Amino acid sequence: MNVTLLVADAVWSNIESTGSVTEEQLSILHLLFGKNLEKATRIIDKRGVKKISGLPSGRSIFQVVGESQKREEYLCFPGDYCGCYSFFYDVVSRGEHPCCKHQLAARLASSLGTYNEIEVSDDHLALMLSKI
Repeated sequence: MNVTLLVADAVWSNIESTGSVTEEQLSILHLLFGKNLEKATRIIDKRGVKKISGLPSGRSIFQVVGESQKREEYLCFPGDYCGCYSFFYDVVSRGEHPCCKHQLAARLASSLGTYNEIEVSDDHLALMLSKI
């Protein structure tokens, strides 16, 4: 894991423990993630993050709305994967960013508890995941 993600993980942990985010924490995250953090906060402000949990297992994935006119929804594991173009191009292929704005939105919303919770059967969640 690189230094950026280690620092970010420490900030996420602090946010989770208090359930709120300070200006200092936002400044650190902005330094680490730049404009992607700004875009992620806009997504959160528009209530664009859903946590989809399978029952009875409790396994979950996030679904994050994009900012384009199409308002596409991307399945996302905050630390590992997003189905958007930017994840594959900017994060995986070119290595320019540690994560995409959808991953940041999911992670911040998860830390703050500001997501819409949707419960589905484990079978339905498996079907969703099979389309990734």
